[in-house]
Amino acid sequence: MRKFDVIVVGGGHAGIEAACVSANMGCSVALLTMDKFAIGRMSCNPAIGGTAKGHLVREIDALGGMMGKIADRTGIQFRMLNKSKGPAVWSPRCQSDRKLYSEEACRVVTAIPNLEIIEANVVDILTENQKIFGVRTSEDDIINCKALVLSSGTFLNGLMHTGLTSTPGGRFGEQAALGITQSLINLGFETSRLKTGTPPRLKKDSINWNVLEEQPGDENPQPFSFQTDRSNFPYLPQVNCYITYTDEIVHKILETGFSRSPMFTGVIKGVGPRYCPSIEDKIVRFADKKQHQLFLEPEGLDSDQIYLNGFSTSLPAEIQIEAMTKIKGLENVEMVRPGYAVEYDFFPPHQVDLTLETKLIEGLYFAGQINGTSGYEEAAAQGIVAGINAAAKIKGLPEFVLKRSEAYIGVLIDDLVTKSTEEPYRMFTSRAEHRLLLRQDNADLRLMNYADKFGLISKEVYEEVSQRRKIITQGVELFDNVKIHARDINPFLVSKGSSEIDSTETISKLCKRPELSLKEILDLNGTSAIPLVKELYKDEYALEQVEIELKYNGYIKRQQEMVDKLEKYEATKIPLTLNYSSLKAISSEGREKLNKVKPRSIGQASRISGVSPSDISILLVYLKN
Repeated sequence: MRKFDVIVVGGGHAGIEAACVSANMGCSVALLTMDKFAIGRMSCNPAIGGTAKGHLVREIDALGGMMGKIADRTGIQFRMLNKSKGPAVWSPRCQSDRKLYSEEACRVVTAIPNLEIIEANVVDILTENQKIFGVRTSEDDIINCKALVLSSGTFLNGLMHTGLTSTPGGRFGEQAALGITQSLINLGFETSRLKTGTPPRLKKDSINWNVLEEQPGDENPQPFSFQTDRSNFPYLPQVNCYITYTDEIVHKILETGFSRSPMFTGVIKGVGPRYCPSIEDKIVRFADKKQHQLFLEPEGLDSDQIYLNGFSTSLPAEIQIEAMTKIKGLENVEMVRPGYAVEYDFFPPHQVDLTLETKLIEGLYFAGQINGTSGYEEAAAQGIVAGINAAAKIKGLPEFVLKRSEAYIGVLIDDLVTKSTEEPYRMFTSRAEHRLLLRQDNADLRLMNYADKFGLISKEVYEEVSQRRKIITQGVELFDNVKIHARDINPFLVSKGSSEIDSTETISKLCKRPELSLKEILDLNGTSAIPLVKELYKDEYALEQVEIELKYNGYIKRQQEMVDKLEKYEATKIPLTLNYSSLKAISSEGREKLNKVKPRSIGQASRISGVSPSDISILLVYLKN
C-alpha cells in the first residue's frame, strides 16, 4: 500500500498547479492521471489568458504557479487585449502551440522533486470518520493520503455529443472517469450536470488565407511570468491569427440541423456556458444578428490543424461542413474533426469552503470544473489555492484565503462558494468591484509576499519585487514634487494637441493628461540623469506602474477607501459551527442560505443571494451579544 501526503486526481490545468505547489511546499505528492502524456492537454482552444483570464494567469504566476511560465515557453502569438481602454481591463493573451504546451507541462511536472506521476483510473474516494485517507483505483489498488485534491475536468461520467450520436468520454479519444461521482454521492455530496463544447478542426491548406482579415500579435509582446527573461522573449516564432464571419446563408444551413441537435432535442440535460455559447445557440438567442465573428487560430507551428474559434457546435457533422463552406475563406475547407459537446458531472460549489476544502469531508479539496467553472485559467487558479491549502493543512500552517480586494482569484472563489453556480462560471473584469486595484500589471506587487511566505519563489525574485515596489513608491513621490517650467514644455504640449500651461506644473499633474506619456515627459525634461529615473528606465514594469499610479491616482484612492470601508465587515468573523436555524428573527430564506453556505464573515454573508440587509443587521446584533 503506497502512501503520500497529497494525492491530486487529474492532470489538467488545476491538477498541474495543485500538484506542483504542494510538492514545492515540501509534501510528497502523487499526481494520478489516466494518461501521463495528456498532462496539460488543451481540450478546447489552444490559448492562455484573455479578458480577466490573463489577470488570473498573472496572479497564479505571482503565487509561484506554473501556467504563465509554460505559456511563455510555448506561445506563438502574444497580445495585450483592451489597450484602447483603461489599464484595469488590459488583459494578456497568447495563442499556444497545443502539442508543445502539453509537452512543456509534462516536463515541468516531471522535474519537480517529491512529485510522482502515476497512471491510474480512480473509482472510489476513501474516508473514515468524515476524513479523507485515500483512493481506490480501477485495478483495486489503494493509495493512501492525508489530503486529496479532485481536479477531474470534464471527465466525470463524461458524454460527448455530435448530432444524435453520443459517445462516453471526457475529451476526443479519451475515456470518461467512472465511479468518482457515485462515491461522492454516497458520502452525501450533491451533484448536477454541465455542458461545454468545442468547434471543428480544419485542415490548414484547405483555407483561402488571402481573403481573410489578418490579426497579428503585438510588436513588443509581454510575457505572462514576471520571471521570464525578456531578453530572450518570445522563445518561438510568432504567427498571425485570422478573422472571418458567418452570414444569414450560413445561419439558414445550421438551422436545418436543429431537429438533430442534442441541445434542442433534449438529449443534453446539462446547462451550457452563457458567455461562450455554441453557434446554434447564438443563432437562436441573437436572432437579430446577421453575422457572427469567427477566429481562425493555428493549433501549432508544426500542426496542419486550425481551430475555428466562435463556431463551437454539436450539430451533425454533415451540417457543420455544409455551413462552413459558405463562410468567406472556407469555401473549399476540409474538416479534420467535427465539433462536439461534452456533458459531465460537477458538484455545486457551495459544498466547498473558501480554502476549497469540502465542508463534508476533511482533507478533500475540489478544484476546477468539478466546481462548475469554465476555462483553463479559472481551473488553474483554483488548483494553486487548493494545493497550497492541502499542503498548509498537513504542515500545520495557517490556511490560505484571498480576499476579493486582493485578487481576481479571491473574487472567483468567493463567487463560487457564496453564490454557487448552476451554469459554467467564467471570470470577467466586471465581476471584480475593485478592478482598478487588481490590475494584471501589479499582480506581483499584490501577491508575491504569499509566494515568499510559502517558499514558492526564490529570495532573489522576492528581493527584486520588493525593490520594484520601493522604486514605484519613490517615483510617485518624486513626480509629485518635480515641476516643469512653461517655456520647457509648452512647445511639446502644442505638438501633442494639449493645452499650454501658464507657469510651472508638476510631472504628476501633466502625466494625468491622456495624450501624454510619462516617458515622453521625462525625456523632454532631461530628468533621465536623476538616479531614480535611471532605475525606472531599466525596469519597464516599474515605469508602467508609476505612470498608471499617476494617471489614475484619484480613482485608485477612491477604490482603496471603499476597500477600507468594507474591511470591517470582512473582519467581523462568524463561527463556522453557528447554527442559523436557531436565529428565528432571521428570515426563513436567510437561515436556509446561511446554513448552506456557512459564511466566514459578515462581508461574505452579505453577498449571499437571499440574505437581506435586515438579516445581516440581526446577525450583527447576535454576534455582538
